Amino acid sequence: QVQLVESGGGLVQAGGSLRLSCAASGRTFSTYGMGWFRQAPGKEREFVAVISSTGSRSNYVDSVKGRFTISRDNAKNTVSLQMNSLQPEDTAVYYCAASLIGWTLTRGMYNYWGQGTQVTVSS
Repeated sequence: QVQLVESGGGLVQAGGSLRLSCAASGRTFSTYGMGWFRQAPGKEREFVAVISSTGSRSNYVDSVKGRFTISRDNAKNTVSLQMNSLQPEDTAVYYCAASLIGWTLTRGMYNYWGQGTQVTVSS
């Protein structure tokens, strides 16, 4: 069992930055692929970024490439999402998630989810 707790959301003006963090419980954190997803009002939850269990690979949805960076610290059981050049369309609840298969962009392949943190970008 893994418990995930996100933090770092908030209100920011367009062009600003936020850093989301996700703290994980459990001794097997380093074996999970970790992802960030987001859900805007009235929309489905969508993939944002993924990082492999060792941190050697990452991938992003096209709309955030070059602006967002995912990272992890297996010694501290944390995964982070640095978000720069934020735009109003980035407004959503952001969720971190853990996958037992280690690397996937598919929402249904994630086994554990956090409660989410709200990110609001004003224009």
